[in-house]
Amino acid sequence: MTKEKKRLKVANPHIDYDTVWTYAPAPESTDHIHLKRRYELFINGEFVPPVKGKYFATVNPATEEKLAEVPEATGEDIDKAVAAARSAFEKVWSPMPPAERGKYIYRIARLLQERAREFAVIESLDGGKPIRESRDIDIPLAAAHFFYYAGWADKLEYAFPGRKTRPLGVAGQIIPWNFPLLMAAWKIAPALATGNTVVLKTAETTPLTAMKLAELFQDAELPPGVVNIVTGGGKTGQMIVNHPDVDKIAFTGSTEVGKYIRKALAGTGKRYTLELGGKAANIIFEDAAVDQAVEGIINGIFFNQGHVCCAGSRLYVQESIAPEILRKLKDRIATLIVGDPLDKNTDIGAINSRMQLEKIESYVRIGKEEGGAIFQPPCKLPAKGYWHPPTLFTDVSQSHRIVQEEIFGPVLPIQTFRTVDEVITKANNTPYGLSGGVWTDKGAKIFKVTKQIRAGVVWANTYNKFDPTSPFGGYKESGLGREGGLQGLLPYVELV
Repeated sequence: MTKEKKRLKVANPHIDYDTVWTYAPAPESTDHIHLKRRYELFINGEFVPPVKGKYFATVNPATEEKLAEVPEATGEDIDKAVAAARSAFEKVWSPMPPAERGKYIYRIARLLQERAREFAVIESLDGGKPIRESRDIDIPLAAAHFFYYAGWADKLEYAFPGRKTRPLGVAGQIIPWNFPLLMAAWKIAPALATGNTVVLKTAETTPLTAMKLAELFQDAELPPGVVNIVTGGGKTGQMIVNHPDVDKIAFTGSTEVGKYIRKALAGTGKRYTLELGGKAANIIFEDAAVDQAVEGIINGIFFNQGHVCCAGSRLYVQESIAPEILRKLKDRIATLIVGDPLDKNTDIGAINSRMQLEKIESYVRIGKEEGGAIFQPPCKLPAKGYWHPPTLFTDVSQSHRIVQEEIFGPVLPIQTFRTVDEVITKANNTPYGLSGGVWTDKGAKIFKVTKQIRAGVVWANTYNKFDPTSPFGGYKESGLGREGGLQGLLPYVELV
């Protein structure tokens, strides 16, 4: 028995660390996918090289091996993409009968559904998330968003009764690395349904499923210029935001960049939606179904490596059940498998990048320095790649940085509370307001808590459940506007 196991066995004698089951590897095959060694920019329906010929590598975070090279778009490339989108908007897409637009979007959804297995594997290779999440959540939800908004394309008069709609024009869209394909679908589908055209910029570290989506657009015979996809870093996104011929910006990412976008667009008349950071409170009351709540905690923060802006990254447990919840939670995370994202047994995949891993590790050090008590189960991390074990912190307070600041990793600070009013105050004591969760068998308590927590989405007796018919977005420093549902159409139209 290792020293770490001995230490944990003394601290948690109820856990038998020697008999935790292990599973034989069950890797998903990669034989059915095709990745090019080098991708180009997708502009005006074709793959074209960047004007300045600059490329960068995208790597597999589980192995640190290069998967492909993608272009670094510069100002000249953005000008070409926006010009293509403007021409397609004026000549083809906006004048097209709405029912015909819906047919194209529906075709995209069907093709994505047919190629779901390929997209799921590429998403896990490029992003590090477990194949179970890519296969069962990300790709089906992406297809569902295209299906959903295909249905709205010729029914906008029902979405906004008594009003007529007019598309805005060219939408500049910037997506993050944690849900690359799903975020693309969230943004592209409503934009197309309402008659707009798109210039989409992928995240620097996860561009590959967007590149495959561009191939799918070709297969769907989407008119050239309707969707243009560019790759690059922060400067590329900045050029889209500041481009004079872009009519609307849709951004998902950090609060810091969101604040920059608001300042940059002030006075320009451009429309924008911002889906930013979060520090969601997951609240467990003493009358909750304990085992169900523990599984909800795991689902809310660990199965996605904490790489979700709406992750349940603060846990509040009522005092009377805190020892039981903590014991069961430690037992449960001791069984989680950290490893190969393509293995169907894996619960926690790779951290998306070295930079993100270093950020997580720095917050763990901060948590220790501030006096938090740390628990990490014994787990052997792979020698190569970017990995972090599931981590719990107790003995923390509202003033601790790991409680207040977004970590974006599998790190969970835990506090207790006594009364409903106390936990509502604690939950709202954050600059963010994106999401939250409440676990109780009392309906009245659910209504009281969800009504008073200042968050855009609050789940009751579940966590991280999404549907294309439901709007998503936050308050305070978690952003402005909503994506998804009927409300997701509004940012892309002018009501007349």
